Amino acid sequence: MKYIGAHVSISGGVFNAPLNAKAIGANAFAMFTKNQRQWTSKPFDKETIDLFKKNLELVDIKPQMVLPHDSYLINIGSPEVEKREKSLEAFIDEIQRCYELGLDKLNFHPGSHLKMISEYECLDLIATNMNIAISKTKDVILVIENTAGQGSNLGYKFEHLAYLIDKIEDKSRVGVCLDTCHTFTAGYDLRTKEAFEKTFLEFDKIVGFKYLKGMHINDSKPDLGSKVDRHESLGLGKLGLELFRMIMNNSRFDDIPLILETIDESKWADEIKLLKSFEKN
Repeated sequence: MKYIGAHVSISGGVFNAPLNAKAIGANAFAMFTKNQRQWTSKPFDKETIDLFKKNLELVDIKPQMVLPHDSYLINIGSPEVEKREKSLEAFIDEIQRCYELGLDKLNFHPGSHLKMISEYECLDLIATNMNIAISKTKDVILVIENTAGQGSNLGYKFEHLAYLIDKIEDKSRVGVCLDTCHTFTAGYDLRTKEAFEKTFLEFDKIVGFKYLKGMHINDSKPDLGSKVDRHESLGLGKLGLELFRMIMNNSRFDDIPLILETIDESKWADEIKLLKSFEKN
């Protein structure tokens, strides 16, 4: 079964996210657990946690189909010690917040070397801090998102994802989220059946579908291999609609959250309907 949603607002309280997802016809969603522009946020109180869980039940969305995203401020691969330590502390807090809400995943961008150290030195720092974070928390899977490779961001190669997974001591606590726009602009074509199969065969060989815990479903403003991260509404970018039809009819993408981060949220309900209409078509 396919579970489709979008990255919804938590305005007014994190407990509003399930209601916002239901309003667009979603059976999955992503969200921040706090203001993503701030390093710290006050801890959840019992009332907030209980209301979030109650609303999740009310809209009949499984906790496993929620894909929270951490703050964009966090860079656990930072070459600067103080910033890296601050990022790790915030990262652990984000994992704990997911755990308190009864959620089993945290999606995050791996990190950036800031052109101060090599890619693999940075990846080693990321893996070290992932292992520390796992050792200090429970249950929540750390879901590494692939990137477009813009600036000094790592995770744009399948090999980067595989390298990090290989370094993680508890493999049950690590997974991957593939963003269709990022994958395409990082240089992996997805536009035709042949390209789609080639790219996902490569992903399976290098990373493995067993680690795929979610996807971000976005069209792309930039061209293939541009290494520019700019999302577009479905069918209005360089990817076109055939990719999304193929995803909806491929069992490898069953039973994971498929999350829209397209640029016009007023279209999300229609985009969810569009994706559903592609099944078996």
